[in-house]
Formats: sequence, structure tokens, C-alpha cells
Amino acid sequence: MSHSHILVGASTSPARPVVRHISPSDLYQSLARGVDDFTAMPSHAIFLCVIYPLLGLLLVGMTLGNSLLPLAYPIAAGFALVGPLAAIGLYELSRRREAGLDSSSSHALDVLHSPSLGAIVALGFLLMAVFLVWLAVAEAIYIANFGYSAPASMRQFLGEVFSTPAGWTLIGVGTGVGFLFAAFVLAIGAISFPLLLDRDVGAAVAALTSIRVVTENPLTMVLWGLIVAALLVIGSIPFFLGLTVVMPVLGHATWHLYRRAVEPDTSPHPDYQPRERPRRYAADFPAALFPTRR
Repeated sequence: MSHSHILVGASTSPARPVVRHISPSDLYQSLARGVDDFTAMPSHAIFLCVIYPLLGLLLVGMTLGNSLLPLAYPIAAGFALVGPLAAIGLYELSRRREAGLDSSSSHALDVLHSPSLGAIVALGFLLMAVFLVWLAVAEAIYIANFGYSAPASMRQFLGEVFSTPAGWTLIGVGTGVGFLFAAFVLAIGAISFPLLLDRDVGAAVAALTSIRVVTENPLTMVLWGLIVAALLVIGSIPFFLGLTVVMPVLGHATWHLYRRAVEPDTSPHPDYQPRERPRRYAADFPAALFPTRR
């Protein structure tokens, strides 16, 4: 697959997707459609997302009792940065259900056969890179306030964070920097992955379209980011298990938000293959249907 195809899709002069103006009511309706998709396909959604909270438990567990303890919260918070990629299979299921196609769980892997797979992988690597940079920055903020020494215990760590000026600085600076990372991911990832599943436009066009959706609907998309953050926090309690419901609902809702934020493509979808109707001639029919005039 060529680099140009990954960036701009199948066409060397890609059509610019038309962005719509959306309102908070579109967010609520998208969430309602997401809940509807989840109730219609609950086993599929849980199958796809159960690995997400298990991964969270594993990573946070790895930080307990060692020098990585200060990164426990940044790791948990950073899951929102890779959320758009983690929900890629959910977008596909919602797309298929909307089109009236079979939406069984096995079709979540149809993304592996998507013409936009290269672009999806490229954007996925970008989100993973952002996640790793966020962890490096979070560690640097901790070191700047507490030095290189690791906390002796979780109790000591929590006491230093919540009862000392250095801890308050850590919370304030960390939250502010984390907001910047989240805003960046929201801008490039809000609707880019659903767009790539729907059209072969390339990673650059998808990311720029997502940015245009955010810049043309700033207040609505800020509200969407807050809703996503709040639901992820709620889903993380207790022990990330709530994410088995929150993640699929948000994933399905994101597909429907994309549908409301971007004008549909008028060209046939790859799943639609019109059958050519055979041409009929008079000689193909019985002569009795065409009596000869005299």
C-alpha cells in the first residue's frame, strides 16, 4: 500500500467531506442511538470491550508496590487517548446495523479487510505515540515536584499528593497538561476512525475533517469531550469494570455522532454491489407476446 493512499485514500484529489453544524441535542440523540445499539448487540459489545478493563487492571497492577506507582493515575487517565482506536470494532458493528447488514460479533473484525486499513493503523500509531508521550510528561511532572525517589507505599504517596504544596502543584499542572493532550486527541480522533470505515479518504483527510468538525462546532464538541471524560471516570469505578458498558455505548454513539456531523457520501458503499440487469430484446420473449401487425 502506497504512502499516498494511506494519507489521502484511493483518490489523488480526494473530495472534501462536508461538515455539518451540530447542537447538544445531536449529542444526546447519538448517545440514545448508542444505547440502542448496545441493547441490540450486548454480547458483541462486551466481547469486544472486556479486554479493555482487563488491560487497565493489569497495567495499574503492575505499578503497585514499585517505582511506577506515580504513573498509575496517568495510565488510567491516558486510556481516553487511545479510546477512539479501541472502539474501532464497535463503529463497524454500528455501521453494519445501520445498513441492514449482518452485525454478528465476527463482523467486528471486518475492519481488517477495510480499504482504509493502512490509514487506520497510521492514526492508531499516532494515538499510541501521544499516549506514550503523555506518560513521559506525567513522569517528568512528578519528578519536578517530588524528585527521583519512589514512594515507600501507596499510603505515603497519597498523603504527599493530597496534603502537601508539591502534591497540589502536581494535581494542578498534571490536570492542565492532561487537558491539552485530551483536546488534541479529541480534535484529530473525534470522527476520524468512523470516517475511515465509511470512506477510503486517507488518514490526513480523516484527521483534518475531524478537526473541522471540532472547530466549526467548538462548544458542542467540548461538551462531547466532557461527557466522554465523565462517563469514562464513572466506568472506571470500580476497577474499570464499568467500562464494559461505557465503552461500547460511547463507541456506538461515536458512529452516530459522525453520521450527524458529516454529510453522507453519495457514491455507493463498498458493501453495496449493484447487480447488472440483463438487457432484454423482443427476440427473447415468446412470439405470441408480440403479434405481427398487418
